Amino acid sequence: MKSRRWSRSSGTRDTLLRAAREVFLAKGYAEATVADIVGTSGISVGSLYHHFGGKPGLFLALWEQFMRGQEERTSKAAKAAEGTAERFLAGARAYLEGSWEHREVARLFLENDGPAEFVTLRRQRGWDWIGGNKRLLGLADTRESHVLVVLLTTMMGEAGREVAACETGEDARVTIDEVIRLVRRLLPTADGVSEPSP
Repeated sequence: MKSRRWSRSSGTRDTLLRAAREVFLAKGYAEATVADIVGTSGISVGSLYHHFGGKPGLFLALWEQFMRGQEERTSKAAKAAEGTAERFLAGARAYLEGSWEHREVARLFLENDGPAEFVTLRRQRGWDWIGGNKRLLGLADTRESHVLVVLLTTMMGEAGREVAACETGEDARVTIDEVIRLVRRLLPTADGVSEPSP
């Protein structure tokens, strides 16, 4: 009985998330209403509030779903590569390719059109990524290392936005390749010195 209830609950959440994604993409966060989402999903208002607490909760759950996918994609690619710099670059490429592959929803999160708490959560996630990148690169705990990791992480975030905004797959491919080329130039080599500029 409990497993069937969980399955129904999970199915309801998934249906609401799919409907919210469709409505937010069509109307934007500010213009979308709970009635739009309920109408698209066929799920009751009570269920929406039970599972997500309202429209902001749906938006944040969609963002978490997108970010979780990006993190899994990045981690898998990094683990398959050898060498610190190559792991970082493989993860960076996977992140950018995910930004293109899921560009519609990525574009949704680039707009300043979400709930008030979204800015705070996005900032916190950015700091989490900075910490993860610092560990991945195995950098010493110095001010210089901190600056490098902040710049690399910020660069990747902005590059993801640029890729998601591309009009064609070819533009996205060229953008991704150029970002990876530039990031490679910033990464420290085994002896701690960045590679020379070509």
